Formats: sequence, C-alpha cells, structure tokens
Amino acid sequence: MWPYFPELLAVPVPRYTSYPTAAEFGEGVNAGHFTRALQRVQGDISLYVHIPFCEKICWYCGCNTAAANHKKRLASYLDALHRDIALTAALLPPGIAVRRIAFGGGSPNAIAPHDFVRLMDALVLNFPIAEPVISVELDPRTLTHSWRDVIAGVGATHASLGVQTFAPHLQTAIGREQPEADIRRSVALLRDAGISSLNFDLMYGLPGQTLNDLEQSLRLSAALGADRIALFGYAHVPQLIPRQRKIEADALPDQEERFRMAALGYRLLSDEGYQPVGFDHFALPGDPLAQAALSGHLHRNFQGFTDDGAPVLIGLGASSICVFPDLLVQKEKNAGRYRMLLSQDRHPVERGIARSRDDRTRGAIIESLLCNGQARVGAAMLQEALPRLAPFASRGLLRMADDVVIITGAGLPYARSIAAQFDVYRKDSLRRFSSAV
Repeated sequence: MWPYFPELLAVPVPRYTSYPTAAEFGEGVNAGHFTRALQRVQGDISLYVHIPFCEKICWYCGCNTAAANHKKRLASYLDALHRDIALTAALLPPGIAVRRIAFGGGSPNAIAPHDFVRLMDALVLNFPIAEPVISVELDPRTLTHSWRDVIAGVGATHASLGVQTFAPHLQTAIGREQPEADIRRSVALLRDAGISSLNFDLMYGLPGQTLNDLEQSLRLSAALGADRIALFGYAHVPQLIPRQRKIEADALPDQEERFRMAALGYRLLSDEGYQPVGFDHFALPGDPLAQAALSGHLHRNFQGFTDDGAPVLIGLGASSICVFPDLLVQKEKNAGRYRMLLSQDRHPVERGIARSRDDRTRGAIIESLLCNGQARVGAAMLQEALPRLAPFASRGLLRMADDVVIITGAGLPYARSIAAQFDVYRKDSLRRFSSAV
C-alpha cells in the first residue's frame, strides 16, 4: 500500500507535539517569564493535570512516573499539586474560561477516588470553569468499580485506556500483564459512567511481535467499540529511559517490519470504518477527533492530536508543560523539588523556551503538515527547504502546488520526516529521537 524507502526513514525524528520540541528547552526560562505569560492570557484556555504515579511501572514507558506504593510521598505530592493549582489560578486575569480539563500521567487512577474528587473540586474553586470537556487517562489493571461514580460525578466524557497489546506473550515481554477480561470490564464500567469517546492506546514494534499479533489486537479493539485508537510505534531508547533495558532489544522488529505493521494498522482500521487522523491515529466518524480531521480543525499539542483549538494550555503538576503563543514552559520533573518549591509558594518552573516569530511560523507549518497533510509555506522558507524536500518529491511522497506543500497518500508514513525538513533545530541536534515509523 505504501512504498518503502528506508533511506528516508533512517534519521530518527521528534513526534512534534510542540515546536520547538522539549529537546530545545533550556534554563533561560524562569518563574518570572511564566508569571508574566499567565497574566497576559485571554479567552479560552485548557488545563492539563499530571499525576506522575502508577500502581505498576511498565518497562516500555517513557512517561515521568513512579510507583504509587509510598502513601506519604503520594499525599505530599497531592498537597503540592493543590498549591500549584491555587498559585497558578491566582495569576490569571478576569475574562478567561476553562473549556477543557485533561488528567494524565502516569495513571490518574493510581490515586484514591476521593483524592481525585478533591482535585476536581480544587479546579472548580480556583479556575473559571465553563462546562469543560473532561478527559482522563486510565490503567485498566487498577480501574476499580468505585471509579464509576467518580467519573460520572465529575462529568468526564472522554477516557483513554492503556491497552498496548492483547497478546499475553507480548505483555510479558514489556512488563504489562493485563488479562483481556480487565479491558472488557473497564470498557463496560466507563460506558456506564457516561464516557462517549473512548480511546485505546496500542503499540507496534514490540519485542517478538508479529503482524498476526497486531492484527488480533486491532480487530479486538474495534470489536470492543473503541471510538479512537492511537497506534504508536514503540520507541526503544534505553539510553534515555533506563527501565527499557529490561526489554530484549534483539527481539525488536526491524524498521521494514515496523513499516509493515504501520501499514497493516492503517489498512485494517480504515476497512473497519475508522477515519485516519495522521497515519497512526484513528477515530470513528462520529467522534469529535474524526470530525476535526475532516473539517480541517485538527490540532496537535503535548497530548497528541486533538480537536482542542485553545491557544493556551496550562500544565499543573511535576513535569507538566504550559503552552503560550510565545512561550513554552516545563515545570520541575523531580517530584521532590517540585514539592519543595511549592512549599515555599514558588512557581516550580524548571526550563522552557521563548518562541520567536520564526519558531511560530515553522511550528504552524509542521502542525499543518501533520494535521492536514499540507501547509502553505512562504517563498523564502520554501526555497530554503526545497533541496531537503527533493528526495521526498522525487519519490512521489509530496508535491507542490505553488506555495503549498502537499503530502500524498503514499507519503503519509513519511509525514514526520517531511515536517522535520522545516525544523532548524534538527540541523545541529545530536539528541536521539524515536524511529520515524
């Protein structure tokens, strides 16, 4: 279905959930920059609340998370998070409205249900909440029945389950064993709680994974009624994520096999009636994500593809990222230092980057290429990029229409690599990113 050109996929590239990417963040951004950015916010905003804990730590996971088995540490983190909420909200000017709230991690259901309710209450008391869309990431292994009333009570309509794979031998290989019964039980619980948009996170490129393994997981996900499916290629970077050293690297599929897996997912889920969103995300036609993709209103941020068009995303919690039109800010990754700073009523800003006019122009081009499959490019920037785009154009993976760069159907799996040709930071960066497919 897709032509395979390994030489065009040889260079690892970012997932481009922001531009500049987090690899470019530095210590030149501080709490003062963050404070001034908050005070300038206008209109609709979104909130992201980070819970960096899981009941069990999976070997493949690149998230900033820790085991939730130390009750005092977890309680002190939640105290700090409540202080983060209060300090941040106090700086916002009047006239704004919170339209989206996302809880992620880690696993938000690693905390007790009553603690989750307390967090939601704190958001409502401190921020101008305006009938927001509420989403939550969940671990089906620890999703108990007590969460049904909590999810229904806060009015959440969107949820994401970390499924990864249904194959038991693959679950063992990545340190995430969860019977199919756990997924079925979780789906029933969430539907009963009022979840209308349910996402399954799945992975390809796992150690020992075959095309048949992937096909079975995809078909079962569709049969269970997932409204959205995110099909991620596993990124094996043990030099950055030490826990991945437990995964048998020699058993990982090679790049050509990964390419076949991505193609299988695209073809199978399209045949099942899902609308492709990019080349590795899929949504049923009635889901808001599919509608955004079809109408040209799709966006991309640190949560991936989204129909959220708010220009400001405020992160709350350790390692969370705040997005402003001219500034990206990350809060302290280290939970201990995060708690210490907030105990002193200091904003726990660790690093970030100011976004220049050129950054914003290039970021818009990269986002449009990934979300819409095309982007309008100014004459000077296009002329500068043409030599780098030529290998893709000569193979029929993109075409030009005046000043518009258009990714062809054959070029979909090369979208991130094509977008990277507009990334000036990649020229000198030695940072290791994930495989392009």
